[in-house]
Amino acid sequence: MNKIAQPFLRPNGARSEQTIFALASGAGRAALAVMRLSGPGTAALLARLAGRLPPPRRASLRRLLAPDTGEELDRALVLWFPAPASYTGEDCAELHLHGGHAVVEALAEALAALGARPAEPGEFTRRAFLNGRMDLLEAEAVADLIEAETSAQRRQALAQLEGRLGDLYRGWAEQLRTLLAHAEAAIDFPDVGVPEPDDAPAIAALRRALAAHLADARRGERLREGLTIVVAGPPNVGKSSLINALAGREIAIVSPIPGTTRDALEARIVLGGVPITLVDTAGLRDSADPIEAEGVRRARARLAAADLVLSVTDASFPAPFAVRSPAPVLALANKTDLAPPPGPELAVSVLTGAGLSELRARLAALARDLTGGAGPPPLTRARHRAALIEAEAALAAALAAPAPELRAEDLRVALCALGRITGTVGVEDILDTIFSSFCIGK
Repeated sequence: MNKIAQPFLRPNGARSEQTIFALASGAGRAALAVMRLSGPGTAALLARLAGRLPPPRRASLRRLLAPDTGEELDRALVLWFPAPASYTGEDCAELHLHGGHAVVEALAEALAALGARPAEPGEFTRRAFLNGRMDLLEAEAVADLIEAETSAQRRQALAQLEGRLGDLYRGWAEQLRTLLAHAEAAIDFPDVGVPEPDDAPAIAALRRALAAHLADARRGERLREGLTIVVAGPPNVGKSSLINALAGREIAIVSPIPGTTRDALEARIVLGGVPITLVDTAGLRDSADPIEAEGVRRARARLAAADLVLSVTDASFPAPFAVRSPAPVLALANKTDLAPPPGPELAVSVLTGAGLSELRARLAALARDLTGGAGPPPLTRARHRAALIEAEAALAAALAAPAPELRAEDLRVALCALGRITGTVGVEDILDTIFSSFCIGK
């Protein structure tokens, strides 16, 4: 091992004690490239590359030299962030390089020669979590902010990164700790003559708060993941043409022959600041053709999982048609260039474009309704929902518990469930899963 690399490892060789580096900016040729470093050997490594440490948190122009030959690798802005006031809570640095591939590769080779290693996906943020710089909710918000496609997603991720959701759960956890203390006092000191406080109203109120939060669970998940709008209806009413018009490009094959669409086709758009997946489906009818029948089966499966259904009929051939779905259904008449709309529902002509702007506005409003809302910030991931369901069930059990010992155990289960969301207890087994979804350099 290179001598200068030895301080970067503790005697046990733990990977979390190594100094890591990664390109934090995008790959490919660019004007600038940002290389990040974090770990206990950052100061020594930076001094070897740049000659001396720059003042903390101040950009300094330095010549970066190869550690073995002294060859100049680049002239870069160097920033030094000593622990604990850094993103990861460790000694950190950033090298703002010229963005050429040769420069980036040369710096990566120099850093490796000095004993640092390439970072794994999400390792910088994982270290920030492990060092107490952020809770697990805030760490997940970092990933959501990087992945945000729309302004609404950005706002939701920033609210979670600011700790609003974590503050809500920590407030509930503090209430649970107080209730648990009362229950344990009743167990430990049953004969002191002090009446046991009636905590049932407080437990019930906390359970109602969790239940209300769970009832709103899909709002945040929908915004983070995007809505699915399924376009359904009988054959040959213009569903594929409508998908193409809303997407602004050719997604589906358009044909006057009924039953052309055999599979579910998807198009990604943004309406009202919400990412939306439009799904074109096979015409809903009974068919002896096994391929078309399979397409109809798939269409019904997509209807069952939709967030919103657009039920399309032909204005020139009105006939009763009902779409069965647990999601809200918006009726739409197409082909108004051939006949006036048969009723008060929305109407368009994909051929002429009439009514399409009104349809987009209506869909955008519905998308905002399904993902927006006032009140506390919504939960954003399925793991949050699972933990809250467990906590709410434990509170229900605590209300029915016949003895302080049983009530205390139920309250402890609820407290642990909340702790798993923020990362204060029992999350070691899921950290790899959470941080593996991050990009390298974050």
